[in-house]
Amino acid sequence: MTTPIRVLLADDQALLRATFRILIDTDPDMTVVGEAANGQEAVDLARTVRPDVIVMDIRMPGTDGLTATSLIAADPALAATRILILTTFEDDENVAKALRAGASGFLGKDVSAEALLSGIRTVADGETLLSPTATRSLIARFLATPEPSRPDSPQRLASLTDREREVMSLAALGKSNDEIADHLVVSPLTIRSHIHRAMAKLQARDRAQLVVIAYQTGLVRADPPPAGH
Repeated sequence: MTTPIRVLLADDQALLRATFRILIDTDPDMTVVGEAANGQEAVDLARTVRPDVIVMDIRMPGTDGLTATSLIAADPALAATRILILTTFEDDENVAKALRAGASGFLGKDVSAEALLSGIRTVADGETLLSPTATRSLIARFLATPEPSRPDSPQRLASLTDREREVMSLAALGKSNDEIADHLVVSPLTIRSHIHRAMAKLQARDRAQLVVIAYQTGLVRADPPPAGH
């Protein structure tokens, strides 16, 4: 029998947490192992229960979700924990900040039951939950320029093969494994292998962090923001 995905819920709205708990606990493949009402509680609980996935709200009193995500992602003991942020794709800057902090994906707070459960499974499997639209129009805008405190040199990619760089750049443009496979005329399994090798070489937690590195090293360039933005 497969071990259920262990989920921690972090949101200051008790009603939303209760709703998500009921939904998740009715799925035989996952279980809620804790609830947090703010970011610090999420960090403390994560270190205690070691969840596979944290469903994290951004706006919470005290320590917010972005700060909590940074603390959790920076803890070597929680390297296997994935963070799924609750937000809206329109909130461009928070999406980029959460990606830099170590989040694995994003869902809107009006998410359907099916999409929530699917999203949890996706990030638990080490994949990223970024729609092509979010990747192209939001992430590129804010990740193209590295943070001054954390410059990323193109030399960081020196260990990658040409094909790994090519696959990484296509992933950073929001293409799925199937789309990349069609483009390069290889199997999706081959693409998955290239992605995982690139992640290992660059010590990326998951595919989302690989996207961050692609922009911060200049492997992929962002288009200028649309006029008026």
